[in-house]
Amino acid sequence: KKKKKKGGRMYPFIRMAKEIWKFRNAPKLGLGEIHVSHHRCWPWDIDLWKELNNGRTLTLYDLGRIPLAQRSGLIPLLRRERWGLTMAGACVRYRRRIRTFERVEMRSRLIGWDHRFMYLEQTMWKENGDCANHAVYRGAITDRNGIVPTERVMTGLGYDAVSPELPEWVTLWLQAEDARPWPPQM
Repeated sequence: KKKKKKGGRMYPFIRMAKEIWKFRNAPKLGLGEIHVSHHRCWPWDIDLWKELNNGRTLTLYDLGRIPLAQRSGLIPLLRRERWGLTMAGACVRYRRRIRTFERVEMRSRLIGWDHRFMYLEQTMWKENGDCANHAVYRGAITDRNGIVPTERVMTGLGYDAVSPELPEWVTLWLQAEDARPWPPQM
């Protein structure tokens, strides 16, 4: 009896492998420098309205973040220390539709950090120059004991750096996150 396939495509492993391979010899990026990549919205990325699904947008942003981490030297550090990478929050603004087969430019960069988290900014730009969406992420490096202090991460990367001041809109987002009850009151 033939097994029935369940669901559609999930994580874009092949696309991720392509991005890692493509940028394997790209110049190293310093703190805050922008990683630029180009992507296409495929039929398996769309929703019922034939546009890039909002949840898939978050998944596709991995295609920019992981090569950014690779080019900044973070991936070798994670492997050496046996650390992991996790997301602790995101705020996304959607402004322009991305239709099937449209090509977008993705820009990814580290915008700063505090004692526990790194803050990353990502955008997708349409070929006409319009920004389609914008995300800011709160990410953390983890080990078996929990979150690794960012000072230790920066030292491992060879930086003795103080974080740039976070933009006001990021600090306001973080204040709103701190005010939000956890666990949710539902």
